[in-house]
Amino acid sequence: MKDCETVKMMQHRQHAKLVVFGEGILVGILAGLITVLYRVLLQTVEGWRKGIYGEILKGNGILAFLWFLCLILIAIALGKLVTKLPMIKGSGIPQVKGVLIHQFTMNWWKELISKFFGGVAAIGMGFSLGREGPSVQMGAHVGLGIGRILKRPNIERKYLLTAGASAGLSAAFNAPFAGMIFALEELHKNFSPLLLTCVMSSSLAANFVSSHFLGVKPSFDFHKVLPMPLQDYWVLIGLGVVAGILGKAFNVCIVNSSRWYKIIPEKYAVLRPVFPAILAGILGIMLPEVLGGGHPLVESLNIYSVSVIVLLVILVVKFAFTVICYGSGVPGGIFLPMLVIGAVIGKIYGVFSIKFFGISDVYTLNFMILAMAAYFTAVTRAPITGSILITEMTGSFDHLLSLIMVSMVAFIVTDLLNSKAIYDVLLENMMRAVGKERFVGDGSKKILLEIPVSIGSTLENCLVKHMEWPQNCLIVGLIRGEAEIIPNGDTTIYAGDTLLILTDEDRALDIKPDLLEMGAEAL
Repeated sequence: MKDCETVKMMQHRQHAKLVVFGEGILVGILAGLITVLYRVLLQTVEGWRKGIYGEILKGNGILAFLWFLCLILIAIALGKLVTKLPMIKGSGIPQVKGVLIHQFTMNWWKELISKFFGGVAAIGMGFSLGREGPSVQMGAHVGLGIGRILKRPNIERKYLLTAGASAGLSAAFNAPFAGMIFALEELHKNFSPLLLTCVMSSSLAANFVSSHFLGVKPSFDFHKVLPMPLQDYWVLIGLGVVAGILGKAFNVCIVNSSRWYKIIPEKYAVLRPVFPAILAGILGIMLPEVLGGGHPLVESLNIYSVSVIVLLVILVVKFAFTVICYGSGVPGGIFLPMLVIGAVIGKIYGVFSIKFFGISDVYTLNFMILAMAAYFTAVTRAPITGSILITEMTGSFDHLLSLIMVSMVAFIVTDLLNSKAIYDVLLENMMRAVGKERFVGDGSKKILLEIPVSIGSTLENCLVKHMEWPQNCLIVGLIRGEAEIIPNGDTTIYAGDTLLILTDEDRALDIKPDLLEMGAEAL
């Protein structure tokens, strides 16, 4: 039976590209529809929230009392929900990464529904959280659900799950290319033709759906922005350094935020969201700009002139409020809040650059755009995704060179500061919280690993028989261009090849890092 299972797995690859292309489109359409509905509901409840605060500021004390009571009751309900279904906590991206490496399992339909309404409630209350993380996880739920309903092999389910996550990001921000790059750079950290085919079809299908219902304009509808002249690029080095340092600080605070809530005993864990809910109510009266994801704040910074003191207050409060909200564990992401924080940093840096470095004030918006990419890179350590995401969200490729430059400076700074990617650290913490120091899987099931070979790696130009391979792995295929080769001991491995490794599921997490290290560029 085991041999039969392996044979079926290999035979399935012969026609898999066309199959996953079609399935990717299906996943993209469904994930896109769910994300569009999610965005529409969020806009609706945020409109209600704005109207409520408008009435409260007019002196309606009874409404204020009822609103704060409502915030507390919703917070307790969210506390109960995340206690019952811990996989819907936070952004959901670490959970998706955990499922991809077989650390966690998903109850896809129950978690999909709970994440949807939990996210609407949390962000609707004014929590400083974003829609993108929940959109990514809900898209992953759709992909996993389709894979299970169609009874696809395990590796194909992983492709569909990744495709769904890519579709969720694509529809959340009208950014199909960023959705694709995110799947490759952040979720898988490598790429294969099958994965690219599935992710591309899903991301584009989701973007088609979101564009059909919500329009084709970019997320940040800025007017024409002039690209900065090359002679002013030296100023961007400082922006990258500032973004890198503050990104490191943000990561430290986010990682430790859930630990601060441990002062509330576990049996009262349902009360943890109450504090940020009350804080949201207070800020809704005193500083409503920091509520929610913060999308309107970015666009208002482009329109209105704001003093540096006010900008610093907004920066500190938005930063702290985001950390407090995320630490409570309610459903919601940090993508959009971190972009907003980056925009405020860019606005402040731009004001100083104009005043002290002689930069023209027509480039103020440029600093905001570039700082969003730099700060995103500093937090996630995904510079390609950050550059492409901001390019698509602003609807202009004129800034691509400066985006990449400032993003790489921020990336280098965080590397020097030994800052890890936020989603990897959050995943590690989740694994420790449930006592999963090592992977425990099903040894009776087989899995195919795809290992790319880079230029300068230890595998390049070596014969298969001359390499010391990890135990419990078998090289069953080698993809070179469009050809799939059955290797033997005398087969030479070249840079650009992709190795197909067959192993037991319970050995995958031990073997894959070693194989990826062998296939990576040797430094």
